[in-house]
Amino acid sequence: MTVTVQIEIYSDVVCPWCWIGEQRLLKALDGFTEPVELTWRAFQLDPSAESGPLVRWLGRRYGGEANVQRMFAQVTEVGRGEGLTMNFDRAINANTFDAHRLIWWAGQRGDQRPMVEALHRAHFTDGADLGSRDALAAVAAGLGHDERGVRELLDSAEGVAEVQDELATGRELGITGVPMFVFAGKYAISGAQDPSTLREVLDEVRRRESGSPLTTLPTPRGEQCDDDSCTV
Repeated sequence: MTVTVQIEIYSDVVCPWCWIGEQRLLKALDGFTEPVELTWRAFQLDPSAESGPLVRWLGRRYGGEANVQRMFAQVTEVGRGEGLTMNFDRAINANTFDAHRLIWWAGQRGDQRPMVEALHRAHFTDGADLGSRDALAAVAAGLGHDERGVRELLDSAEGVAEVQDELATGRELGITGVPMFVFAGKYAISGAQDPSTLREVLDEVRRRESGSPLTTLPTPRGEQCDDDSCTV
């Protein structure tokens, strides 16, 4: 029996562990024989964020910029191991509500994954201000979308209610840290878990959803959640 495994990914595009976790999920999916449907759901680490140097903003939360630089060094090294380039010295803190609207819009066109990847790269690698609608439209244009049309979308109310609903659902589920992966609407695993752990979860969800004998979902291994996720 073929089972399409639904995976909802609660994440924020300015969360480095979300980018890392998504790359690890893609590795876990390599060779997985059942069809999979990925859907990104909105989560905001700081709904009140304003544009400015990321290191300055985080320094106020984590006891100074020196502590933040040590955090950056760790996550940069982990990201490099996943083939990701993170230039935190260029990263700009931003309110990501409009970025989530763009992700929602891309999802209506079956184009979510490239959009999420492009937004992560724009923030972490290129130092783009994802709180700027012009910058968001430029990211979309890089994927072949009409830049003027995307800017008009962002200047409208399209997607506002939908993103607000996703944010509300995340709160109702008690999500306080991302990435959070929800499988088949029933099973959740948090943090940027290693690919082998995610693959075990995929295999177990497939067995459960296909009616095969049940076994206990694997206990996450790898980094602890406070080291492999971003929290509010």
